[in-house]
Amino acid sequence: MPDAWRIRAPHHLAIDAVLERLNTSRDGLAPDEAQARLAQVGPNALPQPEGDSLARIFLRQFASPLIYVLMAAAILSLTIGEWSDAGFITAVLLINAVIGTFQEYSAQRAAEALQRLVRIRCRVLRAGESYEIDAEALVPGDIVLLESGTRVPADLRLLEGHDLEIDESLLTGESLAVAKQADLILDEDVPLAERRNMAFAGTLVMRGRGHGVVVATGLDTELGRIAADVLEQPTVRAPLVERMERFTRRIAVLVGIAALLMAAVAMLRGMPMADVFMMAVALAVSVIPEGLPVALTVALAVSMRRMARRHVLIRRLVAVESLGSCTFIATDKTGTLTLNQLTVKRLVVPASAAEPEVWEVTGEGLEPTGEVVTPRGLSDASEQALLRRLAEAAVLANEGYLGRRNGQWVHHGDAVDVALLVLAHKLGVNRDEVLVHLPEVATIPFESERRFAASLHRDGPAYRVYVKGAVERVLPMCSRMATPAGEQELDAENVTAAALKLAGSGYRVIALAAGEVAIADPETLSDADLHALTLLGLVAMIDPLRPEATRAVALCRQAGIEVAMVTGDHPATALAIARELGLARDPAQVVTGADLEQVEGTEALDRLTAKARVYARMEPRQKLDIVQSLQRQGHFVAVSGDGANDAPALRAAHVGVAMGENGTDVARESADIIITDDNFASIVAGVEEGRIAYGNVRKVIFLLVSTGAAELVLFLLS
Repeated sequence: MPDAWRIRAPHHLAIDAVLERLNTSRDGLAPDEAQARLAQVGPNALPQPEGDSLARIFLRQFASPLIYVLMAAAILSLTIGEWSDAGFITAVLLINAVIGTFQEYSAQRAAEALQRLVRIRCRVLRAGESYEIDAEALVPGDIVLLESGTRVPADLRLLEGHDLEIDESLLTGESLAVAKQADLILDEDVPLAERRNMAFAGTLVMRGRGHGVVVATGLDTELGRIAADVLEQPTVRAPLVERMERFTRRIAVLVGIAALLMAAVAMLRGMPMADVFMMAVALAVSVIPEGLPVALTVALAVSMRRMARRHVLIRRLVAVESLGSCTFIATDKTGTLTLNQLTVKRLVVPASAAEPEVWEVTGEGLEPTGEVVTPRGLSDASEQALLRRLAEAAVLANEGYLGRRNGQWVHHGDAVDVALLVLAHKLGVNRDEVLVHLPEVATIPFESERRFAASLHRDGPAYRVYVKGAVERVLPMCSRMATPAGEQELDAENVTAAALKLAGSGYRVIALAAGEVAIADPETLSDADLHALTLLGLVAMIDPLRPEATRAVALCRQAGIEVAMVTGDHPATALAIARELGLARDPAQVVTGADLEQVEGTEALDRLTAKARVYARMEPRQKLDIVQSLQRQGHFVAVSGDGANDAPALRAAHVGVAMGENGTDVARESADIIITDDNFASIVAGVEEGRIAYGNVRKVIFLLVSTGAAELVLFLLS
């Protein structure tokens, strides 16, 4: 991009300053000016990697020192007239190449089938008029219109936003959508995950609408910088490749020494030089384990097929053994260790005692199966009545949707709203049924600045209002609280303490309240009408662990593999998940992106990563630094990830593991292995199969080397 259109730290500038720097306005560029800029900056697109051709994959099978030795043996066999040996070695090389090519080409085609070949369109303002164009035609200075469900086509400095929330997990790993606020002016060095006045290419608008000015396109976007890092990052050689190179060098040296020794003995006995040469060559050809490449390829191919049945797709054969050799797994959290489905797990219910009670909600994810368990067991009649009131508030102050279609539960809307609908279904409350008795009259929609939502409903001759929102916003609206024993005066201090305790454990906590209101004009519901309400309870939700994740981590420990979690989430949330998994107990084992920035020198970085098992608020470049630090400490590192932010680390690792269901194209292209069900337990299954493959490879090498050694001994004795 020409320097004229490149802006450093647009989040640090006021809106008018950004527009002035880009020589544009809120009405957008003139169409002619947009075309002129497109000719200067080029299309808003990332370079697309081309898949290897069949011929290139075939030739790659010969890129091995062992193959070079065998090719030399075949040539020597031809020079001494041993046509059968030369033919056999050539046949071995061709069979090995055909098997390897078939496996890798099949894996490549399967990986390509996972790509989402969707052409992104976007709406822009040009000269005050709205146009729908290909995202590739965007240029710096364009005004892009955003709405719920659209993908951000370029890096934008937001000009305006209404209840705008964007899912940035692709870039940051943060599992929750980020509420945006256009009028903020942030510090220049604020982390990527906290740039609330920006919208980044590739992220998804979850709620609301807004518009922003394009400040970067193509490789100049945050996503583009990650892609550039991937292109520049050299791939790390697989452990099997390194071991086979060492093995080949040793075999070549031993064969050379043996041949020279035999030649010396023969010459001392007066054998003619021509015969000495022929004998030395024959010895070398007979001792070299020419069957090893085919045996290795077959062993790896069998394991590759076994892995595929366990949801592990291998893109290159050597990655089979690489996964089995790893000693350290640095894994993403969201969607890999967790379900990536916000779920209500705790309810805080005001009680007659000094402290509110915490009730547990069973069930995981979006399946509305589960129940509420109190400290005394299942709820009694009075507790069920309170839960019914809480569930009604959860579905009425709600803009989400949860329903069953074609035998599947489907949903849309904000993750918090969907989680509340799932909770209500578990309690037997359906939004449509409640609306029959309590028809909606007016609403106050949720906005990030307001931090609550409310809905007004007709209840016979009276009106009732239901509110959900941040605890600190809802509590001042309440004067009483509902308990199983009846309504009592609000104990704000103890309720706030309970909320802070849950938040410190990584939960997202919201409050639910309701009450009868006297309102002159029901259609003009406002904040002023929300007072003297009754607090119904607090709802604590979290992205829960996959049921099999804890056992999978324990199996890694038993196998001598260390596991660390790398995430863009808040440190408290990350530590809470890590404690459930058994990854970490002490806050000292948590390292943040800010901690890494303060470290100077590789030695200090290595000391920090040696003890850390949770990495929170990580930037993409820092994930790469972590991988390289672990490699310097002697680990064979496997990295799992699904976002574009994971791509540099995936490429730098000894084995990169991308997610197949929800992973990005950039991540899958950078990885050696694709997990088709996005499950950490499948990675562990891959490690198990990889170790079986490694064991088989060792047995094959031992057999062939023993055979060659026997031939050498017989030759010497003769």
